[in-house]
Amino acid sequence: MYESNIWILAIVCGLAGIGIGALGYHLLNANVARNQKVRQRLAETELELSQVRDALNDHFARAADLVASIQRQSQELEHQLAQDADRLCDDLQVKRRLASVDAEEPLADSPAMPRDYADGDRGTLAEDFGLRRDEESSNVQPPRY
Repeated sequence: MYESNIWILAIVCGLAGIGIGALGYHLLNANVARNQKVRQRLAETELELSQVRDALNDHFARAADLVASIQRQSQELEHQLAQDADRLCDDLQVKRRLASVDAEEPLADSPAMPRDYADGDRGTLAEDFGLRRDEESSNVQPPRY
């Protein structure tokens, strides 16, 4: 009897070990499956993002080409109008207005580049800048801050 209890105990322990192993595999495999799903969703999202970026780049390139085309056509139209007005129009005021539009420089509206010097011989970095040259100024002390 003692030997049959050992066999039964061995079989029960084997079944318990198989059950615990299967349970551990299932729990550990669930995290792996979840991680694979997350990785797959991440890859799909990155692919979609790259497609959106490519489409956006194409959109901006096309928009830039269209704007350049519109600018070129506008300049051609202004030039054509100026030529036709010069040939056909008798009104001097219209001719002057079209000629001024044709002669305008596109950089005329931009502000001047800032400088670190003043016009002329004496600038703000000169030693006598802001000093008075008359006699009464020699008695006046400069303000103290």
